[in-house]
Amino acid sequence: MSLRQRPLPTRGRGPHAPPQQQPPPMLSEPFNIIPIHNLLTDHPSLRYPEVRAAAAALRSAGDLRKPPFTAWHDTMDLFDWLGLFFGFQADNVRNQREHLVLHLANSQMRLQPPPAAPDRLDPGVLRRFRVKLLKNYNSWCSYLGKRSQVRLPNRHNPDLQRRELLYVCLYLLIWGEAGNLRFTPECLCYIYHHIALELNYILDDHIDENTGQLFVPSTCKQFGFLNDVITPIYTTIKGEVARSRNGTAPHSAWRNYDDINEYFWSRRCFKRVKWPFDLSSNFFLVSGENRVGKTGFVEQRTFWNVFRSFDRLWILLILYFQAAAIVAWAGREYPWQALQSRDVQVQLLTIFITWAGLRFVQSILDAGTQYSLVTRDTKLLGIRMVLKSMVALTWGVVFGVLWEDLEPEEF
Repeated sequence: MSLRQRPLPTRGRGPHAPPQQQPPPMLSEPFNIIPIHNLLTDHPSLRYPEVRAAAAALRSAGDLRKPPFTAWHDTMDLFDWLGLFFGFQADNVRNQREHLVLHLANSQMRLQPPPAAPDRLDPGVLRRFRVKLLKNYNSWCSYLGKRSQVRLPNRHNPDLQRRELLYVCLYLLIWGEAGNLRFTPECLCYIYHHIALELNYILDDHIDENTGQLFVPSTCKQFGFLNDVITPIYTTIKGEVARSRNGTAPHSAWRNYDDINEYFWSRRCFKRVKWPFDLSSNFFLVSGENRVGKTGFVEQRTFWNVFRSFDRLWILLILYFQAAAIVAWAGREYPWQALQSRDVQVQLLTIFITWAGLRFVQSILDAGTQYSLVTRDTKLLGIRMVLKSMVALTWGVVFGVLWEDLEPEEF
């Protein structure tokens, strides 16, 4: 028998030994995700009517416009619908489906008294969850003077529950795939604001002006949200971390999470970052003169921080010391006796001049330590620093002139 016809060695096992155990087949479903979307599965969680009610409420995508470029199945729900339209990852869809269903089910289980129909999602449970979840987004819109894109019909409209679920599911999907961007909540509000607008376009059958067809989001592709939305901002943050040189670079030389987040505190982000993202915007630059600098607090290593950080305390102590010295210099037995003197009263008015001078010093320290915040995008901040110094100096001059105008006999 040739070598090609010989059986393979079995490492000590005889030719009649039983075959080795084969590895188990790959599971089609993740082992750590409750199969909520499959109501036919015999899973302990599906025995609760509240869980079945929340899962059934998500299965209301029947008459919605179907996502393009992919096959749609009747077993899909609102999470699948959003995932296909906006390019969310499949695992993110599974995670957030379980997240939302269990949260709504737990909230409905705690209702007192229990609802008459536990196998139907209570509208109050969903409404309270939506209000709490989108509270920061609504505050952000109010602060910037922007209209919220969460547009709900009246309470008698049968489409109200589905609309609420869509807005809630959309925020959870964005949050679930945001990664490190969760440290920048206002940045997430900016993203949610535009994607919710695109969701409204889809629900209203909006016609795209560029194509003349029904509107389709730019992220409507596999991993579209991750590649087109999350990755550009994450790459920017990664570049800023590299500029920090492991924390050894000056604080004014690189942006941290607060600076990235505070950039979305002003309406300029709508003009600069745009939507879809304009990757040529200086917000995404990590080097060069045109890059966006610091937008928040700048830490300068100087001993003047002892005064600047506790300026109110220092001003209080200095003014109290000045007033105490004037009263003590009067030479009376008790302080309240000195306060009855007109001369002492007039001299005590000099604390207002001292206060104005200390405020001027504080404004100079602010300008000296925060000057790196002033860029072409933050010219108003530089003007504010100058005006702050001018106002303090003006108060000093006004108080000085008024004090000198007092009649000599009043001293």
